Amino acid sequence: MRDKGFHHVAYACRDAEATRHFYEDLMGFPLIHTEGAAFDDSGRGSGFMRHLFFDCGGGESIAFFDVHNVGESEDWKSEISTGNGLPVWVNHCAFWANADQQETTKARMSAGGVKPLMEIDHGWCHSVYFLDPNGIMVELCRDTPGLPVDREAARRALIEVPSRTPKATH
Repeated sequence: MRDKGFHHVAYACRDAEATRHFYEDLMGFPLIHTEGAAFDDSGRGSGFMRHLFFDCGGGESIAFFDVHNVGESEDWKSEISTGNGLPVWVNHCAFWANADQQETTKARMSAGGVKPLMEIDHGWCHSVYFLDPNGIMVELCRDTPGLPVDREAARRALIEVPSRTPKATH
């Protein structure tokens, strides 16, 4: 494996243009590639998909599948947490940000009618959370001072019941 993070992570989207607007115009991630394919499923007829890629920086992308009659069930859900009966914050995507990037993005989001779901000071980072048009929570994460790395403590914590509750700010 290369000494980098993700190449891309991919999710499903309900509306390709609303997804493009959120990630390109509001988050500031340029749409850099879209590819498509036609499908012929004899049991369901013909369909197609588009795969959209947005540049998150550092050679990493977030991608979305815009699917139309390619094998998805009629009642599929793009909401990866609430669609599975989980709190919205469980499955989410966190992006590195500094304080200026957080404030600039919050201003763009506000101008676009999108309010933060919450802001949390985790002690090691400060996070601002938004909900994308697909019901997927995205986080702008600013290290303050950063994730504490202690592998032994991390393993011990796997069996302990937590006692600390993060404090949300608004």
